[in-house]
Amino acid sequence: MMNALVTGASGGIGGAIADLLQQHGMHVVRHFHQTPIAGGIQADLRCENQIEALFQQTEQRLGGIDVLINNAGIALPQQLITDTTTADFDDLFAINVRAMFMCCRRALPHMIAQKRGRIINISSVWGVQGASCEVAYSAAKAAVVGLTHALAQEVAPSGITVNCIAPGIINTPMNSHLNPAELVQDIPTGRLGTPEDVAHAVAFFANEHAGYITGQVLGVDGGF
Repeated sequence: MMNALVTGASGGIGGAIADLLQQHGMHVVRHFHQTPIAGGIQADLRCENQIEALFQQTEQRLGGIDVLINNAGIALPQQLITDTTTADFDDLFAINVRAMFMCCRRALPHMIAQKRGRIINISSVWGVQGASCEVAYSAAKAAVVGLTHALAQEVAPSGITVNCIAPGIINTPMNSHLNPAELVQDIPTGRLGTPEDVAHAVAFFANEHAGYITGQVLGVDGGF
């Protein structure tokens, strides 16, 4: 039975991922930052020492981590680049990119030693095609795509796959300020995505039979 760590599991997408992986028989540890969840482990992923504590506590519960889901992330309000502060830009990259880098680095020694592992990173459709008034967020999510491609090549000889999900507009609290009626007009499937749509894509990459699939970016976006 595989052991999984899901970062940002207090959010809609992270919670759905953790629930589905458990339904598939995995032992799952759920990370959170500000919103407590039962049985979860708290950590501010901007701080390397807290990431280390998160992994140590996870390993105490489960042993080594076989599946790492880098889901934690933040967004800024839609705004012009001229209204985006350097501090906000740095904070966005610290959580969306730097923390992912550190989590991957911390998880890999166990995976390399056992010649098996799955890393799934959550990017965004904006990380693939960019979006006006989302420059900082688009740049950060594009960095996730680049990290995925490069790391997949680096660790493939060790039996580890690294893949990426690029969600479109998902019906979560993060997007609650948007107008669904307007958004749906641009989505070929005619609906917003659900956290479960993303979770099923993650479960596919985490499956033991997906060992020949790596370095991929899968859009879960309704054809957007």
